[in-house]
Amino acid sequence: MKKISPDEYRTGRHCVFQLHAHLVFTPKYRFHVFTKKHIEAMKEIFRVVCEAQNAELTEFNGESDHVHLLVNFPPHLELSKLINSLKGVSSRLLRKEFPELEKRYWGGALWSRSYFAASCGGAPLEIIKQYVEQQRTPN
Repeated sequence: MKKISPDEYRTGRHCVFQLHAHLVFTPKYRFHVFTKKHIEAMKEIFRVVCEAQNAELTEFNGESDHVHLLVNFPPHLELSKLINSLKGVSSRLLRKEFPELEKRYWGGALWSRSYFAASCGGAPLEIIKQYVEQQRTPN
């Protein structure tokens, strides 16, 4: 699949779009459990999950107690469903691949139920607001 530039517009059957979301996930109880090998495995898992949903993992990185994702996604994809897939698949695969995580997290969940999501990219809101305000209303 072709890598999409963050400033490149994508097209669908009836739309042109450029949607990006900044996501942050934390493990349950915000434990400091992730190492470099966990972060590297997550990056590939998140990439595959995004690709399966016609989205793209544009950037990814993390620390011992949280991870950041920048995702480019199509308008037909509900962000909450993408997030559920990212967290669910990664939790299952990471706990399977890394038994030390399975021991730390009982009950089948790695991630906290909460998350951070923000839309991002494109022109700043003030610029877009000015552009809309300056449209000429017909007489």
